[in-house]
Amino acid sequence: MTTLSTATVLPPLTPSTGLPPSWEIRLSRSHSIPYYFNTSTYESTWEPPLGTDAEQLKVYMATNHSYILPSGVASGSIQGSKIRCSHLLIKYSGSRRPSSWKEKYITRSEHDAFTILSALESRIRNGDAILAELALTESDCSSARKGGDLGYFGKGEMQTEFEDVAFALNIGEMSGIVKTGSGLHLIERTA
Repeated sequence: MTTLSTATVLPPLTPSTGLPPSWEIRLSRSHSIPYYFNTSTYESTWEPPLGTDAEQLKVYMATNHSYILPSGVASGSIQGSKIRCSHLLIKYSGSRRPSSWKEKYITRSEHDAFTILSALESRIRNGDAILAELALTESDCSSARKGGDLGYFGKGEMQTEFEDVAFALNIGEMSGIVKTGSGLHLIERTA
């Protein structure tokens, strides 16, 4: 006699985005950034919904919701003047604007923020996670929705401490913990 499994079968994920069925990505008119919308329940959220394939969503977001170069501009032509980075930001009570999309009032100490970010850094360096994946759920920056992607920027566009480290990184390299007025960051140069 054969026993059938009683495992719960989940509906398939939406093919290209990694989102569960009925969920789609829309662009906020007021913030000009992507958010998640359920076409069945009309629920909207800044965070990816439960059941999202984070890796597939990251690829979709990088392909469809990242900085796009103007037509006719080759990516190599901005080399040297502009770079592209992603980051993961943990704010603390002494940060400039100690609030985020996750928490209205951030009360953690700088020491606690450092402890949190150190643990995340260890996961990345051990190969257990990637920065873009962790940024989606852990970063206090609104760029979390884009896996921490800040797009292209040049000298003088970021806080000095951030910029100095970012421009010193090689493509694909991640910094150690960097302190700015905004909080504590891990920075990964992507282009």
